[in-house]
Amino acid sequence: MSTVWIYQSDRFLLDSEVDEINILVQDFVSSWTAHGSALAGKSSVLYNLFLVLEVDEKVAGVTGCSIDKSVHFIKSLGSKFGIDFFNRMRVSYVDVENNVQLASRNDFEKLVKDGIIKNDTIVFNNLIGSSEELLTKWKIPFSESWHSKVF
Repeated sequence: MSTVWIYQSDRFLLDSEVDEINILVQDFVSSWTAHGSALAGKSSVLYNLFLVLEVDEKVAGVTGCSIDKSVHFIKSLGSKFGIDFFNRMRVSYVDVENNVQLASRNDFEKLVKDGIIKNDTIVFNNLIGSSEELLTKWKIPFSESWHSKVF
């Protein structure tokens, strides 16, 4: 099982930005270490919105220092591209036309109140922490998410 971190951008990335970010992240992941041991990491940019980092901890475990390195790297990407991967005031969901959308918390709350976000609307739970959860608990119905308790 891998440990997973999901960083959601505060805006959708351009395809050219995704291409460049993929190169930069691959370079980072290939040199990512924990106490001198190479981490078996991989990354992907999904929906031009989410940067996903994974580490297979059976190969080498992550440490506080290695996590700090990744956070510093993600912050540097944000500076380079003028985006914020740490803005928790945006909510992502899938609309009725099956498109990923990004809304401010206030706009999302209004969508819920107006009945546009329904119990079966798919929302993204970026709080997951494992590769198994990425497959089973990342994209879930609003009614099963933490969002339903907040909004």
